[in-house]
Amino acid sequence: MSMDERISALKAKHHTLEIAIQEEQNRPHPDDLQIATLKKQKLRIKDEIVTLSSHP
Repeated sequence: MSMDERISALKAKHHTLEIAIQEEQNRPHPDDLQIATLKKQKLRIKDEIVTLSSHP
């Protein structure tokens, strides 16, 4: 997998997590622990995207 493909895959996963967070927040009784877990995963992915994007 090339660097660009890896970054694209991470961006897709980041977007999927964003949707999952929004869906959980819109539920009548959102699970705060689940939301926190999803947000942590999303942040780790964003950090990896930034790291990969900054390398030549």
